[in-house]
Amino acid sequence: MYYERPPASGAFLPGELGAATFSAGNLEREEQLHALVDAIPQLVWIARPDGFAEYHNRRWCDYTGLSNEQSRGEGWLQAVHPDDRQQLIANRLEAVQTGNLTEVEYRLRNGTTGEYHWFLIQAVPQKDSKGTLIKWLGACTDIDRQKCVEQQLKASEENLRILAETIPQFVWITRPDGYVEYWNQQFANYFQATPEQIQGHRWRQFLHPADYDRAVSIRHHTLATGEPYETTYRLRNGRTGVYHWFLARAVPLRDEAGQISKWFGTCTNIDEQKHIEEALRQSQERAQALMDSNIIGIFIAHSGQVVEANDTYLRMTGYTREDLCAGKINWIHMTPPEYAAQTEQTFCELAAQGYRTPYEKELICKDGSRLAVVVGGTILHNNPHQFIGFVLDNSARKELEQRKDDFLSMAGHELRTPLTSLKLQTQIVKKRLAKKGLHETVAALTRMEEPVRQLERLIGELLDVSKIQMGQLEYANEPVDLDALLREIADTMQQMSNSHTIVVHGAAPRCMIGDKGRLEQIFINLLSNAIKYAPDTPLIEVEASTSGESATIKVRDYGVGIPREQREKIFERFYRASDPSRRAVSGLGMGLYIVAQIVTRMGGTITVESEIGEGSTFVVTLPLERPTDRSWQPATM
Repeated sequence: MYYERPPASGAFLPGELGAATFSAGNLEREEQLHALVDAIPQLVWIARPDGFAEYHNRRWCDYTGLSNEQSRGEGWLQAVHPDDRQQLIANRLEAVQTGNLTEVEYRLRNGTTGEYHWFLIQAVPQKDSKGTLIKWLGACTDIDRQKCVEQQLKASEENLRILAETIPQFVWITRPDGYVEYWNQQFANYFQATPEQIQGHRWRQFLHPADYDRAVSIRHHTLATGEPYETTYRLRNGRTGVYHWFLARAVPLRDEAGQISKWFGTCTNIDEQKHIEEALRQSQERAQALMDSNIIGIFIAHSGQVVEANDTYLRMTGYTREDLCAGKINWIHMTPPEYAAQTEQTFCELAAQGYRTPYEKELICKDGSRLAVVVGGTILHNNPHQFIGFVLDNSARKELEQRKDDFLSMAGHELRTPLTSLKLQTQIVKKRLAKKGLHETVAALTRMEEPVRQLERLIGELLDVSKIQMGQLEYANEPVDLDALLREIADTMQQMSNSHTIVVHGAAPRCMIGDKGRLEQIFINLLSNAIKYAPDTPLIEVEASTSGESATIKVRDYGVGIPREQREKIFERFYRASDPSRRAVSGLGMGLYIVAQIVTRMGGTITVESEIGEGSTFVVTLPLERPTDRSWQPATM
């Protein structure tokens, strides 16, 4: 490698020295020359025109450990690094052949330490007045430190390049004016662009139009002030055409004078983070809208103590913001004693599954009044001791239900009296007409008896619902032959239905303690329901069995079935399961509600198993002995 630069300061200048000495032929001058050469800090040597080394100065001998005699001819090659010798010999041969000045770098061994240092060799040809080459004058300058710095810089630049190509960010370097002169491969791959399309300021064509002016303005400001550069903008993907969000950062590199020589920058893809931030912002807006709602009360409780609440919750319960800050609102203290079990269940559900299914209860307001509400909540994941709940004012619905119950009670009583009178008068007229032999008229009156009985059952159900809601449903305690009762009910229902066949399997207990009338009501309703929802499949099965201290009765039809989402709702008041075939099914939706309430009151359970198009099986389990520790309360389904 040749250097296009003059020798270092203080280096031996062979041209000047040759002009002053070698033209003189006396020994004294040559001795003076050698003395001068020995004083020079470089390693100096003199060679014949053919390159044969004939003199080396004291510096050379001291450094290499070779005497002048040992260095003569090609002896000096002993000090050259083995890896550099061939190249050095080739360079010397070329110089001898051309007679031109030559410069080359190679390594010389230190005779004392054995270490190799880099040197710059400069060989200058000395010619006489006729241009004939008479001598080679050379100097070797130690450039080991410079070489190490260059190698370190080269290694650093290579490491920087590898790093820039390895990291997932876009890496770029610009001139002081912002002109892009380097970018890594990720940068080019994203844009799917050629160097000509990116270089300089052309990369800006990939900026989103809505971000262009802002991004350029911020960049101009940083170029003018020298402040670190940071902003976000969208860049178009050259392959898909989709814009992604990036965080762009750049810092200036300054020289010794403090002037900016370059800008080093990166672009980090933050598109997913941006989308998350936007989703979070929208979620926060929705949450705030919910908190600001005047319809739903929102509160946060810690171990029962309400620590945060929206204005709606405070308005509903009568408390103030000052009461909240003073810690005067406690969820447990606001719960009436009869709802204590529900509150305990709430904490159990929260601990087990992290949320509480919405349920109805009452709250004691600040003034002592009670408010009917629907409550639900979930645990806060970052604090398992806190839960956030909602409260809906349920008083209007409860009032409406009370009015419906009052109406049902009133309607039941008001209808029962004229119906009883109508039934009695019909029977009297029927007897009188029979005595007169008006058999056709008697037959017509007989046909009226079934609609009257249906109306009588409907009125009875209305009254039962009303009594259930008021906790006044009468319940007898007597021995019942359940097996005989089931077969009697099946025979009666069979006589009333010519389209279906009712089959009883197994055997029920012949003695259990219960209410015969209510048991009849249960199974008549279930069989009527099975016939109603299985119009095209004539078989209805009743299966009875006994296990331990309970009896199990299953009523199975092969009809339309009940959709999964409706199976729990069918036991609610006035709810009627829809027929997937959309056929109209008569009824008010009270039968199964009454059945479920009676079964629960008797200490039993009722469930349903069903598949669409394959029918339904209602399973009733009853204790053989009536529970004695239960007070009558409407069951919650």
